Amino acid sequence: MWFFSLLLSLVGSSEGRERILYHPALYWERLEDNIVQCVLCPWNCILTIGKRGKCGVRENKEGKLFTLVYNSPCAVHIDPIEKKPLYHFLPKTYSLSIATVGCNLRCIFCQNWTISQRKPEEVESVYLSPKEIVTIAKARNCKTISFTYSEPNVFYEYVLDIAKLAHKEGIKTIMVTAGFINEEPLRELLKYIDAANIDLKGDETFYQKMCNATLAPIKRVIKVYKEMGVHIEITNLIIPTKNDSLPLIRDMCKWIKTEIDKNTPLHFSRFFPHYKLKNLPPTPLETLEKAYKIAKEEGLNYVYIGNVRSKYENTYCHNCDKLVVKRVGYFIPEINIQKGKCKFCNSSIPGVWE
Repeated sequence: MWFFSLLLSLVGSSEGRERILYHPALYWERLEDNIVQCVLCPWNCILTIGKRGKCGVRENKEGKLFTLVYNSPCAVHIDPIEKKPLYHFLPKTYSLSIATVGCNLRCIFCQNWTISQRKPEEVESVYLSPKEIVTIAKARNCKTISFTYSEPNVFYEYVLDIAKLAHKEGIKTIMVTAGFINEEPLRELLKYIDAANIDLKGDETFYQKMCNATLAPIKRVIKVYKEMGVHIEITNLIIPTKNDSLPLIRDMCKWIKTEIDKNTPLHFSRFFPHYKLKNLPPTPLETLEKAYKIAKEEGLNYVYIGNVRSKYENTYCHNCDKLVVKRVGYFIPEINIQKGKCKFCNSSIPGVWE
């Protein structure tokens, strides 16, 4: 990542245990004998002194819970917002994207496992305060700051403080998340979040076998995002033989339409072999196209196919079916939306366009 390399040259880096900074964590309870319980996510980890949660970045130190990644991003980059992917939110703009190490899921197909499944002392990072992050975003003319690459819920305190400062400076904020977080901290955070792309990976069996997690909390989180007025888009990574059942895909589409909104953009993403799942082939294009067809049959208005070039990365008006946003990868050569409406039939196109 060229921008991270630039930052390293400017501010330097540090390695090893000695560089870990202990910052007070939010959302925990003290139990007996200096034992603490973290209540940030559904694991609700109970930790004795010196132990860390499943995320690997929250630790009981002397009977208090601390985060180990505050001010310590391991990835800093400027991305087209379409990379998140967000297709209905400020197209053709750039987002300052940041991540720390850590994740509270264990997806065996993770494409960013070199940071999500690592400990803070195992990955190079830089020191950047929330104020410095916002300053960089402004200097680079980034309209948004994205919390992405790993799982932003586990660097919650850092996200929250950056988001608060960003809003004061007129910069919008984005979560790219698997959605595994408890409702109370989520509601506090969403006061300062403008958009999100949330993974909906599969059914309960898939989450248990492939992610070491459960589905119900994630469905609830998606509903809370919607309830609190955050612009949301959903990504479903289709993995051959694991979650590519067409009835399963149909059930997911029905749930999105009835429980969330038929206008919620849905991204079917092509799987490529990663991490502990290198024995499977990439998702066949035919499977992705069948999923697209099912989603449209079930009444979802805005459906996309990602990780592959195709006509299904374009946006078409749900009313007149005219092309309103043309995409070629992350390049946007044509937008036919004016004041949030289709230029051809004047229908409102759901999203944040300017």
